[in-house]
Amino acid sequence: MGSRIMDLQSYCRDPAVERRVREFLGGDAHHSPTAVYFAAGTTECSHCHETLPLEELPSWEARGAELNRSHWDREALLCHLDFEYVNFDSPGRAYAEPARAFELQAPVMAVAERYLHSFGIRPLKLMTGRGYHLVWRVFQSSYAFDELATLGHVGASLQHRYATSSSPTGDFVSAKLGRAYAGLGLVMEFLAHQIKSQAAPQCVVPVELGAIEVGPRIQDRELISVDITEYADPISARLMRVPFGPYWKPSQQRGALGTNVTDEALPILVIPIERQTLAEALRLRHDYGETAAWAAKASTVIPDASGAMDALIAKYRASRLAHFHADFYSEEHDAHGLWPETYDRAPLEAVPPCARWMLEHPNDLLLRPAGVQRLVRVMLSLGWHPRHIAGLIRSKYERDFQWGDQWRDCDPATRADFYARVFSGLFVCGVDDLVDFNCQSAREEGLCFIPQCQENLVPYQQSLLDRRTYERLARRPFNRLFLPKEHL
Repeated sequence: MGSRIMDLQSYCRDPAVERRVREFLGGDAHHSPTAVYFAAGTTECSHCHETLPLEELPSWEARGAELNRSHWDREALLCHLDFEYVNFDSPGRAYAEPARAFELQAPVMAVAERYLHSFGIRPLKLMTGRGYHLVWRVFQSSYAFDELATLGHVGASLQHRYATSSSPTGDFVSAKLGRAYAGLGLVMEFLAHQIKSQAAPQCVVPVELGAIEVGPRIQDRELISVDITEYADPISARLMRVPFGPYWKPSQQRGALGTNVTDEALPILVIPIERQTLAEALRLRHDYGETAAWAAKASTVIPDASGAMDALIAKYRASRLAHFHADFYSEEHDAHGLWPETYDRAPLEAVPPCARWMLEHPNDLLLRPAGVQRLVRVMLSLGWHPRHIAGLIRSKYERDFQWGDQWRDCDPATRADFYARVFSGLFVCGVDDLVDFNCQSAREEGLCFIPQCQENLVPYQQSLLDRRTYERLARRPFNRLFLPKEHL
């Protein structure tokens, strides 16, 4: 490939690197970028909540900042899948043993790329510090964009946020773009189902739709995350890493990871991957000179998959998950004024102590995906409709539990809908068979926080499995376990 000795400042000023950054932002030498804004991180802090106009980009580049572009684009809807290795016991292991972290992801990436290629979608593939990003786009003038807009559900609170919260340049998210992004979230959920179902049997660690605490399988509590959680939040709040920019997360998390891991890991550069072997890619991302030389040859233009997305959307429409989504959105949350008589009066005596504790202490247990997953499973086993489980969670998010600025850029109702929908959908569609819905798994996952608890989660597990078998989900008997006679 050829390289030269180069430091960070020289690397960031390299003309090829600058061109590739602007390509990913949707611009070139003759056209302004189509990204609405960007955010820049330093070695000390990600600053991901501080949105910046693109006019400030050169000054941040010169400082060697990590760069993130807005998911929000003026011309297209960006489709983004985030894969990463997560370790709850040894978070620095991804940087101390990068080859292992990426080798564990190989089956997941192979399935994801093969499935997307079957529809003619060939995304831009980026290697980050702990995983990969796959990115493609759908132009707002396309049929696929219109189809996504017909699929999406945007609640009143999010509609208000879109209409009143602007970008640094004064742009507002249009109603149609908001619906299309919500519709994309449903299709990405379907895509994540396919990846998890096909890849999990090939992996030696669990594959989950997010950073969900799991029990140890080899040694640590580790997993591969097919992370679609960006679709839980407004499009105006989400970012994606810019290729050829630095990746400063190990430095930003120095206290948690340890100085030895941080010093060994840096520098890391986000790079597009084409035909490189894993060993070549890992070496490339640490070398400013080699990466600058790669920037002179690579492309970071986000591929247009507007036509190819039609078939994926059609596949989703015909799926069991789409049928479940229709049922999910057939109900509405109880109105805020009714909560004292509805969600606040949920009979907690029917709920096991661990789930009751989550409802009574939602910060931060209902911010942790594994905590929400437990609550969703319990309430489904008691006959609750998944949309009302979302309403129950929302009723906690929108009360004063010292959330601080947690909801500054996010919408509590949309976040509650997302998690209740995803975890219910995994079960309803048979992707989740509840193998870890028991007290022993809860202890292994670090999610058993009631000392000397006398409760047993197995009856809730059995009730939920029986509800699926006998097609009694979200039906009475309500607020109690459903057990057919042969189980009584």
